[in-house]
Amino acid sequence: MKKYAYVGALGLLSIITTEFGVIGVLPQIASHYRISIDQASWLLSGFALVIAFLGPLMTVLTVRMDKKKVMLLALALFVISSFISVSLPPFWLLFTLRLISALLQPVYIANALSIAVRFSPEDKHSQMMSIVFSGITIASFTTIPLATYLTNGYGLEAIFLIQGIVSSIAFMAIYIFLPCVPGDTKVFNTKELVVFRDLSFIRSALVNLFILAMWFSVYSYFADYLSKEKNMSGLMVGNMVLLFGLIGVVAMYIGGKVLSKGVVYSNVFYIMGAALIALLLYISGSESILTVLIVSMWSLFYTPVYLNATAFLQKTTKLPFELGSSLSTSLGNLGIAVGTFVGGKVIAYYGLQFLPLAMLIFALLSLVLIYWSQTVVKTMHFSAFSFQLLKMFTFDIWNINEPEDIVYHV
Repeated sequence: MKKYAYVGALGLLSIITTEFGVIGVLPQIASHYRISIDQASWLLSGFALVIAFLGPLMTVLTVRMDKKKVMLLALALFVISSFISVSLPPFWLLFTLRLISALLQPVYIANALSIAVRFSPEDKHSQMMSIVFSGITIASFTTIPLATYLTNGYGLEAIFLIQGIVSSIAFMAIYIFLPCVPGDTKVFNTKELVVFRDLSFIRSALVNLFILAMWFSVYSYFADYLSKEKNMSGLMVGNMVLLFGLIGVVAMYIGGKVLSKGVVYSNVFYIMGAALIALLLYISGSESILTVLIVSMWSLFYTPVYLNATAFLQKTTKLPFELGSSLSTSLGNLGIAVGTFVGGKVIAYYGLQFLPLAMLIFALLSLVLIYWSQTVVKTMHFSAFSFQLLKMFTFDIWNINEPEDIVYHV
């Protein structure tokens, strides 16, 4: 039933509001606590690291629990941590609260996807998953820019209040509308983890990680970069956050179309777009109209990243659905942490103006890893493979279909 997918999307919206809402207000957080911007960014990277390292473990530990109860518990952590954070406690406590709330984030996503898929026909599974993931896109043009606006106008407390309210609404929606769904009775077989040792899996996992690191090396410092490098006021930065989200609605539709042509071509397309955006950010000045155009293009290429990364990784593993989804979330968040960390170091040692170069380097590494990870290139001369990619990006992007016999395991 679509109703269950929409409820799952609402919960994901509240989670993303909490995880990424701080991006638009990192300068205010750094100012309030009198710390550097790269220190403040640990609110994002620390959150991501908990998900990265504990996500699969928490999924395995909760696999037999009622899925609805696990989702409610996950959101309860977000509600409690958000309302305590409204009081602007010491930074160490604020940081700890975010780490605690992150514990069950991947478990929530895995169970929300599982419920949406379980109560829908097989031919509707992709559609239901897309609806759940739409919570990410909706948050980017509703709650996140709203929190940024209110923080600029009324103070830092506003963002945590918004997070608490949205999480509370999602909690009530799950409690009222979702049915109780028993956990899996199947005993988890550790032999299934042997896939982690496959070289093909490791390479594809690195692709997932580096793609997210590529985007978040700059996106984590979105507000600070636009403010200091593009000379935008707090109000203008808020407008850019809103524009970024609105463009994302169209971006997700386009992303689905591109993805239908194949996960390899789709990921390469968006990585090359990221490389172009990095170059434009680096060489462009502070002209407002030009910046608006670049931000719009940025959103078009960034927004489908989670859908693409998840689809890419699903091709490399036969793990249970919930664990596979959780693993994708964990690797993505490790990429977020790595990108945020590297971006912070670039700012600290070289300056904010060089931040897009970190994004460009990650893009080049991602392209190398994708080329390395696909066994299809073993049967195709490099020049032939390059020609196919060039053909896709110029004349035939909507007509090329990924070969059905591509083998992702070696």
